[in-house]
Amino acid sequence: MARVELNEVAHSYLPKPKQPSDYALKRIHNVWEDGTACALLGPSGCGKTTLLNIVSGLLVPSRGRVLYDGKDVTASPPEKRNIAQVFQFPVLYDTMSVFNNLAFPLRNRGMGETQVKERVLEIAEILDLTPFLQKRAAGLAADAKQKISLGRGLVRSDVAAILFDEPLTVIDPQMKWHLRRKLKEIHEQLRLTFIYVTHDQVEALTFADQVAVMFEGEIVQIGSPQDLFENPEHRFVGYFIGSPGMNFLECTVEGTVAQVDGTSIVLNEETAAKASKAKGKLEVGIRPMYLEVHAESADNRVEAKVRMVEDLGSYKIVTLKLAGNTLKASLPEDQPVPEGRAWLAFPLQWTRLFDDGWLIK
Repeated sequence: MARVELNEVAHSYLPKPKQPSDYALKRIHNVWEDGTACALLGPSGCGKTTLLNIVSGLLVPSRGRVLYDGKDVTASPPEKRNIAQVFQFPVLYDTMSVFNNLAFPLRNRGMGETQVKERVLEIAEILDLTPFLQKRAAGLAADAKQKISLGRGLVRSDVAAILFDEPLTVIDPQMKWHLRRKLKEIHEQLRLTFIYVTHDQVEALTFADQVAVMFEGEIVQIGSPQDLFENPEHRFVGYFIGSPGMNFLECTVEGTVAQVDGTSIVLNEETAAKASKAKGKLEVGIRPMYLEVHAESADNRVEAKVRMVEDLGSYKIVTLKLAGNTLKASLPEDQPVPEGRAWLAFPLQWTRLFDDGWLIK
């Protein structure tokens, strides 16, 4: 196991980068502590796989250093870093049995057959692969093949970290749920350092202790799933985490009130006071589940038009129009939705203010 540190890492695929847009990764400075389960979450093209390949040694960064337990491994190839990597598509020896696939990394390191057998049987039991040990890998289902690929990383007890590059993309939804749960169990049992790349927020938020959200080559926020949901530090985190994502309304601030095209939304005094120092575009943000929808007018409520109601069984998504802006509200299944028009309340504790995309704290 290892503590993985990225010290001022940046990377460009161009030979002579001159400006920030030339970099696939822009200044990454981060530490993953020994034994933690971490996820890199973001859309395609944001730099997740580039960063993972730098951690694994498949890429040498243009700038900065990579350290394992304080040792500089920036220029070390993958085989010198003692890591395992699980890719989107299983990397197996199809003609070998499952047992021999799992045993291969150990035999390659000269381990005795008695120890090989003990370790393979232990990992096969953890991954529910025991019934398949004597079968050829070629004939197994996709989820079983991905378990073998995972097992080839886990079977080495001395591995420093296991890196996952979108390992469940090709797995059907039911099997995804099963394998996510299995990965969580394995991490809790073995306490290895896991770094998991995905564009799927459900995978990241259910698997990881810490999630790093990436956007345009930068890590814009690192935190627990609860932190990312309740306190997004960047507009992209609010938009990307949650379904539907956070509502945003461009505004100006006067006193303790945010003005949205003539509609007034009350802010807490501390946030409103800090808004006076803002230099960029101001936006009010609120999660759909915290936006209150009422049938009657009252103090600190604003009028909106009800455009659409989507009944999703256990809850409803209501689409509303407020001063030319479209908003989403998530309501309990048993809450009636007003017809035609509604009055919205923005609870102070859940209403956020952003300056050029960054949370005003």
